[in-house]
Amino acid sequence: MPVFCDVGVRHEALVTWYISQENKSKSTESIGHDGRTEQEEKNQLETSPLTQKSNSIIVILHSQVFPLYLDNLFYTPKTVSRGVRCSYYRRIFIKLYLFTAKAQHLTMETLSKLQRMRMVASTVCKIPLLLLLLYFFVCSLDILSSAFQLAGGKVAGDIFQKNAILSNPVAGLVVGILVTVLVQSSSTSTSIIVSLVSSGLLDVPSAIPIIMGSNIGTSVTNTIVALMQAGEREEFERAFAGATVHDCFNWLSVLVLLPLEAVSGLLRRLSQAVVDTLQLSSGDEAPELLKVITEPLTKLIIQLDGSVITAIATGDQSAKNKSLVKQWCQTTTLKVILSSSLCFKQTQKCMHLFVDCTLSDLAIGLILLACSLLVLCSCLITLVKLLNSLLKGQVANAINNVVNTDFPYPFTWLAGYLAILVGAGMTFLVQSSSVFTSAITPLIGIGVISIERAYPLTLGSNLGTTTTATLAALASPGDKLAAATQVALCHFFFNLLGILLWYPIPATRLPIRMACALGNHTARYRWFAVLYLLLCFLLLPSLIFGLSMAGWKVMTGIGVPIITVIIFVATVNILQVQRPDCLPPRLQNWDFLPGWMTSLQPLDDVITRVTLSGCCEVGPPWVRPAHPTAAKPTPQTHCSDAEPFLNHLLCGTEYYPAERSHSHHGIPFS
Repeated sequence: MPVFCDVGVRHEALVTWYISQENKSKSTESIGHDGRTEQEEKNQLETSPLTQKSNSIIVILHSQVFPLYLDNLFYTPKTVSRGVRCSYYRRIFIKLYLFTAKAQHLTMETLSKLQRMRMVASTVCKIPLLLLLLYFFVCSLDILSSAFQLAGGKVAGDIFQKNAILSNPVAGLVVGILVTVLVQSSSTSTSIIVSLVSSGLLDVPSAIPIIMGSNIGTSVTNTIVALMQAGEREEFERAFAGATVHDCFNWLSVLVLLPLEAVSGLLRRLSQAVVDTLQLSSGDEAPELLKVITEPLTKLIIQLDGSVITAIATGDQSAKNKSLVKQWCQTTTLKVILSSSLCFKQTQKCMHLFVDCTLSDLAIGLILLACSLLVLCSCLITLVKLLNSLLKGQVANAINNVVNTDFPYPFTWLAGYLAILVGAGMTFLVQSSSVFTSAITPLIGIGVISIERAYPLTLGSNLGTTTTATLAALASPGDKLAAATQVALCHFFFNLLGILLWYPIPATRLPIRMACALGNHTARYRWFAVLYLLLCFLLLPSLIFGLSMAGWKVMTGIGVPIITVIIFVATVNILQVQRPDCLPPRLQNWDFLPGWMTSLQPLDDVITRVTLSGCCEVGPPWVRPAHPTAAKPTPQTHCSDAEPFLNHLLCGTEYYPAERSHSHHGIPFS
């Protein structure tokens, strides 16, 4: 991140230092602490080795406007909601990002011709490397999906066999979530549902909640990708917020549309009406644009027989003994006169790494899972570093103008809808919402795409993946065409109605505020991201599934009180910020409750003590909260002795102005 990348998360210390110098300069009428004028000190700072190491100090010292913004950002009253501060932070970050980029662009004019040629050549060489990394990133996502199918595909097929469970809407929703998380592909889970409906093993009303669940489960991929940016706290906050805005939209849509569907059958009736009015006929296969590029590599690593999972789901017991790893890629059909069944002669073996492997599907899946995650992490970390070095100067200006700028008034509202179309079109091209949302997550992390713009792009991605499913359904045989198309249309209308609920009116864009709140929590407590993944995609769905299987009486008796408490707490929180005078004095704050009920800090203290037990504490106090059992860092162990002031910023070491030498160029600290 160009603004604060070199020194990490040091906003508050830098702002405090700058504000103290502002107050000091005002009291001395623009005269420096050692008698120099402000202009002389500024000129000397430009050539300081310290400012060359830290762009963040340059930004703060050279700006006459941003310190006020930063002061507002870090010293906002507690009455301002974290969601508002999060949204405000996005805009301030873009301004700071562009300011730094412009400053770096101006320094190009002072470079020699040879230095400029080297910089241009370096940029030209980085672009092919960027495309290569993006290619391996997409391929690793494909292998990751195959690994999950090998590890949990047969379990997913077994789950779909239990029709008594799937007839329960809540259980069907949870099944859709768990199956999509297991196979890491909403397309795979949707194709299984289409096969079950077309074969008569599952009716359309029971399939709709599973479709909703698959929509939630597919968003786990970009959330995992966001975890790879946990090394830099601000990047992690933005990336996690940008990834979870997809989750928040899906969960909110389900909370509204699932009860509505159970009561009125809205999606079923709407999709049936569209199918009845269409003159359906089987068409060509859905176009495969991205796979044409990625399959030459991924097919050399692993090839799967997707029909095995579908066969298990449809009740074929013989398929349970088959391996998902494809062994034969070409077969010949033989006509046998004495038997009514068809025989197949295997004529050509597949060419991939595991074609003759004797390991079980689970073992192969775990091997591929580890390797794909390693490649995914490596590509993502390198991508972020490369993007940070490329997206600056005029490039940053151009991208910001294209992506984050609105149309002139009165057409400002059109920019978001154009972003929805762009997201839908890009997802249609790559044929995977997971690939598209995972690809923009690093861009959100480094601040190139704001979360306000990432939200409509994600909504468009949801629509784009349903278009691909609809085309795939239209390629079904004639006897399965109507049912397959109706299921695909249910998926489309679910996302369309969700967009109508949570996007057109700015006040209803709750997913943005929810995602910002999640991003704020992960910025302060990084372990919260892992807890969120486990809760939303494993523990909470499993708990709901268990309650639904216990019967509606048990589920109502436990679920209604929990939902009532959540609604009450949310209402009181809103009133505490907006209208505190409407509440009784005791409810105007939560001070009467124990700390563990109102904050994650007590749990964070426990986790910190456990993880740092017997280790030395490193890092400044604003990066990791200190606790009594942690040892204090020493400059000899963790820091460099070259710049004491920089050491103070980086490692929290002691620094006294009286010890200042000429190498610091008169930079004060108080």
